[in-house]
Amino acid sequence: METIQEWMEWAAFALDAIAVIIIVGGAVVAAVRCNLFGIVFRLDDSKRIDRYKNQLVSGLLLGLDLLVASDVIKTTALEMTLSNVGALGLLVVVRIALTWSLIVEAEGRWPWQPNPAPGPTD
Repeated sequence: METIQEWMEWAAFALDAIAVIIIVGGAVVAAVRCNLFGIVFRLDDSKRIDRYKNQLVSGLLLGLDLLVASDVIKTTALEMTLSNVGALGLLVVVRIALTWSLIVEAEGRWPWQPNPAPGPTD
């Protein structure tokens, strides 16, 4: 039984590490792809800024999902106490609110609203 617990600890740690790598890597990749230095020197380039925010949000959302998965493993498989389950519930609520705010920031709509109809392209 102790071996299974060790595997769960390693799995949770691995998910935490992968989540951090994805968040940091996503920020770096978004900065490179959108030429972040060009954004700094030309603040009026709203299309580039919007593209950067959308790419940054993608990495953040994926990283947050992995962090939630890690917390679920830690709580359910390693330390199943009432206080840990309550803390996990609160953490999930905070991360849901954060996810919603990221989607609103990136897409300009609430997650439950349909995507706007695409307009004619130039």
